[in-house]
Amino acid sequence: MTSPPPFLPGVSEAYVRERLNQAGGDELGSGKFSHPESSAALAANALGWFVGHPTLLPPLPDTEAAGAAERIELEYCARFPWTGGTHPWLDAAIITATHLIGVESKRFEPFRDAKKSTFSSAYDRPVWGDRMGRYGIVRVALQSRALRYVHLDGAQLIKHAYGLVTEGRRLRRQPVLFYLYAEPRMRGDCPISEEDHQRHRREIADFGARVAGDEVAFAASSYRAWLSRAGGDARAHAMALIARFNP
Repeated sequence: MTSPPPFLPGVSEAYVRERLNQAGGDELGSGKFSHPESSAALAANALGWFVGHPTLLPPLPDTEAAGAAERIELEYCARFPWTGGTHPWLDAAIITATHLIGVESKRFEPFRDAKKSTFSSAYDRPVWGDRMGRYGIVRVALQSRALRYVHLDGAQLIKHAYGLVTEGRRLRRQPVLFYLYAEPRMRGDCPISEEDHQRHRREIADFGARVAGDEVAFAASSYRAWLSRAGGDARAHAMALIARFNP
């Protein structure tokens, strides 16, 4: 059986390849991008189509106040306020006249990967500003294991938020961290239970409640809820994405 092409119609293969190569991780060369469980393939195809059509991007739920997208970039590095070391890479950034929305996309990871809540001492530096205290409280709770998530990678989200608060100030945009997640029903021949999906949603809501009010706003949506907002040419792309990836 012939494998389908890696990119949906309208998604620039050259652009995606350039961005993935810049981000590192060897998604393409290693074959990870073509794996049936690839999260990168879902995100690149879902959001890559809108790179050339930013005004057609369906509004991400609970971010309507940000206004229309002016620019979309895949594999966006939200740098910390220091040189050297590792800086977080988001699956995409949506830039409007007033906001910087960093998108973290998940597919099978919530139901597959073990979650590690490790932070170096660098995160203790007093560089995040006085409106990031709630993220700091969650960081300490995750480190001490007083707070544990089964499905949600809270440590990764906190690192992304720290990168976004720095980038937001640099770009003079209000930072938003957006968690965009698939809800697969099967992993290979094994079903993913509704109980697991419900627990994942509860963990998303719990994280959002804990960090609400900080400088980096947090919002989340399933892929299907977001794609249901698509219209016109974007609707055809949404349908093609669902048919290919069944998110």
